[in-house]
Amino acid sequence: MTKKKKPNVFKKIGKGFKNFYDRFVRGSIYTKISYLIMGFGNLARGQIWKGMIFLVCQVGFVLLMVLCPEINSTPFGYKAFANLITLGDNPGDINTAADNSMLMLLFGVLMIGITFLYLALYVSNTKSSYHNDMLLKEGKKVSNFKEDLHDLTDSKFHLTMMIPAMVGILIFTLLPTIFMILIAFTNYDSLHTGQNLVDWVGFSNFAQIFNGSASEIGTMFFPVLGWTFVWAFIATFSNYFLGIFLGILINKRGIKAKVLWRTIFILTIALPQFITLLAVRKILGNLGPVNTLLVKLGILASPVEFLDQAANEFTARGMVLLINLWIGIPYTMLQTSGILMNIPKDLYEAATVDGATRRQTFWKITFPYILFVTTPYLISSFVGNITSFNIIYLLTGGGPTNPGFKAGETDLLVTWLYKLTIDENEYNMGAVISIMTFIITASITLIFYSRSKAFKQEDAFQ
Repeated sequence: MTKKKKPNVFKKIGKGFKNFYDRFVRGSIYTKISYLIMGFGNLARGQIWKGMIFLVCQVGFVLLMVLCPEINSTPFGYKAFANLITLGDNPGDINTAADNSMLMLLFGVLMIGITFLYLALYVSNTKSSYHNDMLLKEGKKVSNFKEDLHDLTDSKFHLTMMIPAMVGILIFTLLPTIFMILIAFTNYDSLHTGQNLVDWVGFSNFAQIFNGSASEIGTMFFPVLGWTFVWAFIATFSNYFLGIFLGILINKRGIKAKVLWRTIFILTIALPQFITLLAVRKILGNLGPVNTLLVKLGILASPVEFLDQAANEFTARGMVLLINLWIGIPYTMLQTSGILMNIPKDLYEAATVDGATRRQTFWKITFPYILFVTTPYLISSFVGNITSFNIIYLLTGGGPTNPGFKAGETDLLVTWLYKLTIDENEYNMGAVISIMTFIITASITLIFYSRSKAFKQEDAFQ
């Protein structure tokens, strides 16, 4: 098996700059002018609509940069870049309103996105003009507007579909993520909102979570992180192995009404998760049927709190792990059922001929095959459990309460950062924990998946 050559990002970037320079040197006079006036190369070759689109975009971008229109007294354009550095310096008084630091940060990030879109369009303009040069050099005709439209639905249909998606990702995913990351380097908290200016504080917010007892949030970060890993490990592997066991059991020869059993467990997937969790919370509540039954049977003298008001964290943590089995096992069971139906029968026949027992067949054929196919699912489940929000928030709300920095005994990193931002307005620390969560989940995904057989030997069972 040949080793895949890893792409060098820096070489690709360097090649892009080289091609940009080569187009200017080798291009016609029209292409050279296009480096100053977007769309000129297209207009000179009769591509009026295409050239006008490039030109209008350039004029619009220049006007935006120079005129700096204001929204809520906060400017766009080049002033947005300056405000991104300072985040405002006017605290306001009776006659003038204070600078809105968060709006300045937002507009600065938006201007970064607009600038990148403009640069992409600018490079596309040079490519289009140079492409026309090459066509004319080869004695071919330059395409007209109707032919360009036809290409966008035929040979370049991938661009028609990908460009709107890429713009959407930039606007609705990448820019908000950059905005959130930048907040982590500010003092945007409950004391610096409204009329108070926000300042850049560098890595001091990150230092707080590693200072331990020296900072209030530092005393809770590692306990919450530890419980997050314990939760993710137990929740993932308990659902995984019990789901495999259930799938094998249901698909075993001699088991009747297989479809009925699968349907019963699939119901937990079919029902919206929040409905199931809220119902379970009521069932296990102080006045719920479980407590009522246990008291009437004489097992308990008085009702017991199992979730957010539990006497200790171990009761609450044990219950959420137990309830999670009901939600997670059916997913693994379904996958196992599908995998078992697709394991080549000749493997079992060969094992039987060689005198292998059922136990040996399971450990040498069935389980390795299941593990090979479900390794990506196992990794994604572990990462998903690290960022699991619904089950903790809907069952316990992070409780039982803890005197620590706004974190309960069952809070995961994601439920804790939710409380910090939504309930306590500690946006900077919430952003810090979001970044730490991303680093942890991304590292686990990349490390374990790259080392798995599903990645290294992807065609091993074909």
